[in-house]
Amino acid sequence: MSTTAPTPDVQPELKEPAPPPGPGLEREAEKAESRRGFLVGLPGYAYLLLFFATPLLIVVVYSFASRSVRGATVLADWNLDSYTRMTDSLVLTIAWRSLWIATLTTLLCLLVAYPFAYYLSTRPARTRAVLLVLVMIPFWSNFLVRTYAWRVLLGTDGPFTRLLATVGLDAQLLFTPTAVLIGLVYGYLPFMILPLYAAVERLDHSLVEAARDLYASGWQAFWKVTWPLSRPGVIAGSILVFIPSFGAYVTPEILGGRGSTMLGSYIARQFIGTASDWPFGSALSVTILVLMMFAAVAYFRAGGKNL
Repeated sequence: MSTTAPTPDVQPELKEPAPPPGPGLEREAEKAESRRGFLVGLPGYAYLLLFFATPLLIVVVYSFASRSVRGATVLADWNLDSYTRMTDSLVLTIAWRSLWIATLTTLLCLLVAYPFAYYLSTRPARTRAVLLVLVMIPFWSNFLVRTYAWRVLLGTDGPFTRLLATVGLDAQLLFTPTAVLIGLVYGYLPFMILPLYAAVERLDHSLVEAARDLYASGWQAFWKVTWPLSRPGVIAGSILVFIPSFGAYVTPEILGGRGSTMLGSYIARQFIGTASDWPFGSALSVTILVLMMFAAVAYFRAGGKNL
């Protein structure tokens, strides 16, 4: 016979679910998130405003300035005279030279970098790390010093000139567009390799194997599978090489001669050279900047945002 008293039936207290947040609470949460994002990005905004937007605004203002009789810049009598000089024959000649040298530099970097990036992405992890370090070693030394080293290598008594002489080619390399091209390819090749490696390394190689299983040749598998999937890296690397090559200053000044002047050198001479035409140099800089912005827009529309 049981001696314990029967427990009364206790019904658990049911809590009513919390009401869903209303539109007002969601808006407050969004505003708080926006404020946090602004505060986090505030140092970056201040940096861009101080070191990018302000100098750019000064350059834009100077591009509309005028010159005195003695050649001094006068921040008055605002005009478009500097922009109307963009069609001068000398400017067009230098712009065309800069365009074809930058384009050829980009193509040569792509031809050299693509096979290397593909080889790099298919190596074991340890080998890949060593090769990546080798790619980035040039960044550990000063670009100016490395460019002067090429001046020695391409000089009259340099090994490249002597090598050409041994095969019967009495050619001068230094102070020619060829020397500028060699220097630009050397300087900007890592900027092509690294984006290509990032694109090829995450490529799904099983797709290539599937293409080969479907009787595609090696070239067809590359053109139909590998190339489209790696195209964002190609576009990113091409822009990273083309833009600094187009406005290069150090390499043409050290390795180029009188017939190798590029836009970067020509603009610099408007500020620190005998020309002393700050409005015209500013107008050239603004024009190049606008052209580069159009190139960046084309890059994003071509799929670079998928990187």
